[in-house]
Amino acid sequence: MRELTFRDALNEALDEELGRDPDTFLMGEEVGAYNGAYKVSKGLLDKYGPKRVVDSPISELGFCGLGVGAAMMGLKPIIEVMTWNFAILAMDQIVNTAAKMRYMAAGELSCPIVFRGPNGAARSLGAQHSQWFEAQYAYFPGIKVIVPSTPADAKGLLKSAIRDPDPVVFMESETMYAWKGMVPEGEYTIPIGKGDIKREGTDCTIVAWGKALKIALDGAELLAKDGINCEVVDPRTIRPLDEEIIVNSVRKTGACVVFEEGWPYYNVGAQISDIVQRACFDVLDSPVIRVTGADVPMPYARTLEDAARPDPTSVVAGVKNALNVRS
Repeated sequence: MRELTFRDALNEALDEELGRDPDTFLMGEEVGAYNGAYKVSKGLLDKYGPKRVVDSPISELGFCGLGVGAAMMGLKPIIEVMTWNFAILAMDQIVNTAAKMRYMAAGELSCPIVFRGPNGAARSLGAQHSQWFEAQYAYFPGIKVIVPSTPADAKGLLKSAIRDPDPVVFMESETMYAWKGMVPEGEYTIPIGKGDIKREGTDCTIVAWGKALKIALDGAELLAKDGINCEVVDPRTIRPLDEEIIVNSVRKTGACVVFEEGWPYYNVGAQISDIVQRACFDVLDSPVIRVTGADVPMPYARTLEDAARPDPTSVVAGVKNALNVRS
């Protein structure tokens, strides 16, 4: 094991997969000469050349569509979007073409493509650059949606995504690229659809993914000081969702809080809440509590942005609400 940043873990996964399979190629804005907008593709142009690491113009619909066509012809594109906010322009290619290809071709065609890039709010980027899209893509059958939380998970899951025979949406965050964590040496992959328990506990289950997981863990540590021992479950993949690991945890603890930074309406937390309340109704002492960001476009001003984002104290309040504990 060695300590790597999130960006270096992703870079290592890309390097290993580009080296392993000559049918793979990376394409997106600034992935080549500039080494990536967030330096995730650093050094790959020099190593694999401009036919395998391809700079594209600012044209998300165009280069995502080019990737879909290349995948249909047998290649394995990895498409980097500078932010999932820009990829709204490419949703037709992702959800209307890539996602439906295998089904509409009666299994005669597949679309082995990965779309990856930063998702959610960073810091003071304004409303049009601070949006969470995992629920939108998870809505569509035919797409796998992965939201890793640690550098080790990011590397293993990205390698699995690149080898997957169908389209995968892989969501990172600008603020996570410098995070550090221990990453195994050598070759390894993590199965898509397999969650992980990031903190063992007995009193309440907290479900969180991506960047929100770190906030959930910080909240769990605050609760531990009050004698409340929370279990933190990271599904890692939003679709397919590891329902079993969530349900088993809630059946152990008897309480559940779903924590995410995104908006409250029609989101991933609503789906998880529905699953838990149907599967665990007989053991729940209170309704599933959902903790989310504020239901407003993200403000630009730092103070207003802080007010709109949930933090560890939000996690504490949610768990105490679930456990009927008065502060």
